Amino acid sequence: MIDETRILKNLKEFSFPRLSGTKFEKKSFNIAKQKIENLNLTPKIQEFSFSTFYSRIYPKVSLSLLSWLLIILFLNVELVFTLVNLFLILISIMFLIVITRNPEKLKIGKEFHSQNIFVKISSQSKNMTSPNSIILLSHLDSKGQAFSIKIRIQLYYIWIVSFILSLIINILDYFVFIIDNLILLIFAFLILIINCITTVLVWLNTTNNKSKGAIDNASGIACNLELVHYYSIPENRLKNFDLYFVFTGAEECGTMGIKHFYENIKHFKRERTFTINFDSIAKRVYLWDHGLINNKCIKSINYILEHKEIMSLEKTHRFYIGTYSDGLFLLNKKFQGIGNGDKSSYNYIHSVNDDVDKIDLTVLKKLSHFYTILLNEVDINFNKKSKSDD
Repeated sequence: MIDETRILKNLKEFSFPRLSGTKFEKKSFNIAKQKIENLNLTPKIQEFSFSTFYSRIYPKVSLSLLSWLLIILFLNVELVFTLVNLFLILISIMFLIVITRNPEKLKIGKEFHSQNIFVKISSQSKNMTSPNSIILLSHLDSKGQAFSIKIRIQLYYIWIVSFILSLIINILDYFVFIIDNLILLIFAFLILIINCITTVLVWLNTTNNKSKGAIDNASGIACNLELVHYYSIPENRLKNFDLYFVFTGAEECGTMGIKHFYENIKHFKRERTFTINFDSIAKRVYLWDHGLINNKCIKSINYILEHKEIMSLEKTHRFYIGTYSDGLFLLNKKFQGIGNGDKSSYNYIHSVNDDVDKIDLTVLKKLSHFYTILLNEVDINFNKKSKSDD
C-alpha cells in the first residue's frame, strides 16, 4: 500500500539545500542509498565529474554575443568594424556550439563530482527473450537562484522576442532604411535596450545553495522512493517489465546525471522501454505524456478524470524555454514516457521559499497510487499484445 506517512517522512528528510557537486548533494545520495538498502535491495552507483560551464556560463555568454550582434547592427558604423565584429561573433558562437556538443565531457573551469544511484527490480517473468523496461527517475540535487524559475522563464521569453524583433528591424533597415524614420528609430532603440537589460538580468541570476528544494525535487524523490518500497514486495512486481529506479545527481547543472546514466540504457529498444520522470510536484500535477498512456489505459484515464482538480493530462513538447529535465533529455533520445510536474509551483522553485509547506501531501500520495494503476495496466496490455502477436 502507498503510505502517506512514509512519503511525508521522506519529503522532510530530503528538504535541505543540496547544490550539485557539494557535500550536501552527497548527503542526499547517502540517504537515498541507505533507504534502498533497507529494503534488502542492492543499488548500483555511477560516479562522474562535471563542469558548471555548460549550465551556468555558456547560456550567458551566448546571449551576450547575440546582444552584441544587435548593437553592432543597430549602430551600423564603419563597414570594416562591423564585419570584423560579425566575424568574431560567428567564430565564437561556432566554437561554443562545438565544445558543448557533449557537455558531460566538458572540463572547462572547476571540476565537480557527483553520482547517480539506481536499482533494478526484475519482473516476475523468467521467459523474456528481449527485456522490457520502465525507468522511473527523480533527481537528488537542488539549487537556489537570485530569481525564481518563473521569472527566469519570463526573462528568456522577453529576450527571445526582443532579439527577433530587433534583428528583423535591422535587416529591414539594411534594405529599405526604415530606421531613418524617427518613431521607428526610437522603437528600435527601446527594443534593443530591453534585450540588453534582459541579458544583464540573466547574468545577475546567480546560483546559490539557499533553496531547500522541497518541491524541486524532494517531492519527486519521495514519490520515487515510495514506489521503490511498493515494488520491493515480490507480489507487487510486474510480470513483463523490469523496473529501474534512478536517482540522478547534478540535474540542476545541465542534467549531467542523466547524460551519464544514458550510457547504461542507450542500447535499450525504444518500443520496449518507457520512462517516468518525477520533478517538482506541489499542489497539483501535470502529466506530460509522450507515449505511455493510450486508450487501453482505461483505469488510469478514469483515475485522472476522478482527480481532475489535482491532475491533468497534457502533451509533451520536445522544447521548453528556460527549463529542462531528465525526462526531456530521454524524450529527445526517442524514449516514450511521461513527465510529472506542477507549473503552478514555479513562483517558489529555485528560491528560499521552496519548502515543505508549499506541498500538498495528498497529491504525492495520489500520484504514487496512480502509477501503481498505470504500470499494472501497461503490464497487462503488453502481455495481451504479446499473446495476440503469437
